[in-house]
Amino acid sequence: MYHSPETVESLFIAYRLTGDERYRDHGWNIFQAIEKHCRVDTGRYTTIINVDEIPTRKEDKMETFFLSETLKYLYLLFSDDRVLPLDGYVLRSY
Repeated sequence: MYHSPETVESLFIAYRLTGDERYRDHGWNIFQAIEKHCRVDTGRYTTIINVDEIPTRKEDKMETFFLSETLKYLYLLFSDDRVLPLDGYVLRSY
């Protein structure tokens, strides 16, 4: 299954609003899948050509949104609520 940065962002927002651990569980599953299928031997990450194929075929590129959105929201999902409180900041995408 494909997980866009917006999926992880939604999990972050849902967790912060509800405190329901299932959102963190989903985020952890996504992170584990990224580690298993997207990480390459150099320690970097790559794009998967077709997420429905296992073993995966990797493309020699990493999308910019992977670091700027996907990993950011995974970090925030597992951070303490005092890190970037939702009542004090507005996150915008351009």
